[in-house]
Amino acid sequence: MNIEITARHFDLTPELKEYIEDEVSGLTRYFENIISSEVILDVEKYRQTAEIKVRVYNAALTGTGATDDMYASIEQAIDKVKGQLKKYKSRLKEKRPEKIQETVEEITRPDTDVDGVDV
Repeated sequence: MNIEITARHFDLTPELKEYIEDEVSGLTRYFENIISSEVILDVEKYRQTAEIKVRVYNAALTGTGATDDMYASIEQAIDKVKGQLKKYKSRLKEKRPEKIQETVEEITRPDTDVDGVDV
């Protein structure tokens, strides 16, 4: 899974980056075919917001959290995305899982092969 982290109006510390990577990679416990995720952290005076966008097969799930503590904001956003992933997974059980796996492999496949030749 590709994790992209953006910090607006403040410097991202290595501890905060590691915390985010651990939390977002823990989302694979709820749905294993996450294609990519984007985390946007923003600071405005006393309000610190975290927005997490998770891309899965045929959908993009978004969770936001805003508090006076960045770690609490991240937790709120993660909890919202967890709930959405659980609901999404229950909906997918009714559909054909082999089609989903083929699409995930197609999206995550690199543009070039091992020798550097375009596929």
